[in-house]
Amino acid sequence: MASEEKKNNIEEKKEEYKELKGIGFFKKVKYSIFNIEKYAEMATEGLGKAVSYIAKLVAVLGIILSVWTLYQIYQMIQEGTNYVENEFPDFSYSDGTLTVDTDEVINIDNEQFGKIIIDTNTDSEETINQYKNSINEAGTGVIILKNEVIFKNITMIGEVSYNYKESLESMNIAEFNKQDLINYVRQGQINSVYVSLFVSLFIYSFAMYFVNTLWYAVIISIVGYFTMWILKMRIRYVAVFNMSIYALTLSTVLNIIYLLVNIFFNFNIEYFSIMYVTVATIYLLATIFIIKSDLIKKQGEVMKIIEAQEIVKKEIEQKEKEEEEKQKQEKPEEDKKENKDKKDKKGNLDNDEPEGSKA
Repeated sequence: MASEEKKNNIEEKKEEYKELKGIGFFKKVKYSIFNIEKYAEMATEGLGKAVSYIAKLVAVLGIILSVWTLYQIYQMIQEGTNYVENEFPDFSYSDGTLTVDTDEVINIDNEQFGKIIIDTNTDSEETINQYKNSINEAGTGVIILKNEVIFKNITMIGEVSYNYKESLESMNIAEFNKQDLINYVRQGQINSVYVSLFVSLFIYSFAMYFVNTLWYAVIISIVGYFTMWILKMRIRYVAVFNMSIYALTLSTVLNIIYLLVNIFFNFNIEYFSIMYVTVATIYLLATIFIIKSDLIKKQGEVMKIIEAQEIVKKEIEQKEKEEEEKQKQEKPEEDKKENKDKKDKKGNLDNDEPEGSKA
């Protein structure tokens, strides 16, 4: 009875594993959000599968972020070209250095692009850090220096910087001036720059969000591991880490939605990162308690099986005991009958003696 039930459970687990092994990326997203009881099974696929899954999810996030940032840069360049043509002082670029014909720092406040700071004279790290703090406070902004340009928007973790020499050499641009730049934009030759920018933005955003997501998974998994230790559950840390990655699914999807909302409505949540971690932690802890509940349930089933086996064992022992007693009772009667048969047989033999024997 117990072995049959155990065999059925093994077969069910095999079927579940085959089902999980064959599911695609989007189905895993669905399971990770709506079927957290499958975390344990998905975790058994291994660390590689879990990391590959979250990498794909972060790649979607990176593409959205890169497209949006590139669109902002495109608009800024179009508007900036008009501004440069009509109001901006002359400038020139040569051998990795941009020079603007002014001794003053140019500050522009734009509703769409935030704070724009242009200073091609400073080499002071302290001054540059002050500019960074200024655009960080604004949430969105651009800093144009003599050897690099720095971008920042509310969807980015930190700032993104591009060195002029490294970026322009790949496009075989060694020098230009104000009129060259205007012609370059107006004639559509800048499209190759947009492609290069998109690739750079994607690599940067993917790397940053991927590393941050894995770091969050480490933090959440430590919380989960200690929770299991308190609940006296023996599960390997790598399994808890895998489940933490799947638990981050909803937080990452919410992050994608948050970016999309920001794109259209410029909506900002001050403590989004705290909510990001909290949601994932709740998902992992809920999974742990489900596993604990299943273990208790299985232990209860095992106890019932053991109790049933004990009852059956006692019944068999009782039956054997009754058989033995019955045999003991039947044996004296058989012996008595056997003795009687022997006696009768002997009497018959005495009666069969010849008559001459008595003479």
